Amino acid sequence: MTATQVQTAATVVGVIFLAVGVAGFIPGITTDFDTIEFAGHESEAMLLGVFQVSILHNIVHLLFGVAGLALARTAAGARNFLIWGGIVYAVLWLYGLFIDRESSANFVPVNTADNWLHFVLAAGMVLLGLLLGRRPARRP
Repeated sequence: MTATQVQTAATVVGVIFLAVGVAGFIPGITTDFDTIEFAGHESEAMLLGVFQVSILHNIVHLLFGVAGLALARTAAGARNFLIWGGIVYAVLWLYGLFIDRESSANFVPVNTADNWLHFVLAAGMVLLGLLLGRRPARRP
């Protein structure tokens, strides 16, 4: 059986999340790796020197990747992963805009670069789910 476009998109997104999650644990790809914390804004580890990460942040990426690959097995699952995963990232983007980044509320942690990446992920995932997840018109 051939994968649909939405399944392929969910698979690619899942693989990217897995790669990012793994990269967050690799010194060199993640700068200041010796300062990584389990959670919280105190972690100064930066993926690619730009995105603030913690062990929890990396685990979330890994879990999103696993979910993407598991749900990509069906077109409906892939569509749901992309749309609902995108909504989760939209909520995370809004959360990052309004919290005090120097407080314990910034438990993931996020910085400005993370916030805008979360916005791009939210928009991209929802659009992929909506545009690729539509069923083709039935032929008479």
